[in-house]
This record gives sequence, structure tokens and C-alpha cells, in this order.
Amino acid sequence: MRLYYGIMATIFGALLLMLSYLVGWVDYNWVQFIAILCMIGGICGHIYVNYKKPAYDEEGAE
Repeated sequence: MRLYYGIMATIFGALLLMLSYLVGWVDYNWVQFIAILCMIGGICGHIYVNYKKPAYDEEGAE
């Protein structure tokens, strides 16, 4: 589940941007700022978690 926190944060940010457009909150910068932070943080977090996870187990590879 930990591998998907970055993806969930990115999707939350994108949904927040779409919701702010549909509701008419485009004049409020704090909504867009939170959404952009969630998206950038989610992308960076997802890359970090997947970079730390080994692609294969080197000890088990023979």
C-alpha cells in the first residue's frame, strides 16, 4: 500500500484542480497551491519509493 501513496496524492491534486474549476474557485490561489503541492509531492514521493525498492533480489539471482 505504501507504494501507492504518491499516486493517490497525485490523483487527489488533479481532482482538486478539476473540482476547483467546476465549482468556480479559480480566483483562490490557495486551492491551486495545495493541489499543485499534492501533485508535485506525490510524483516525487512515488519516484522516491520506487527508486528505493530493488527491481530484483540480487542474493536470489543465480
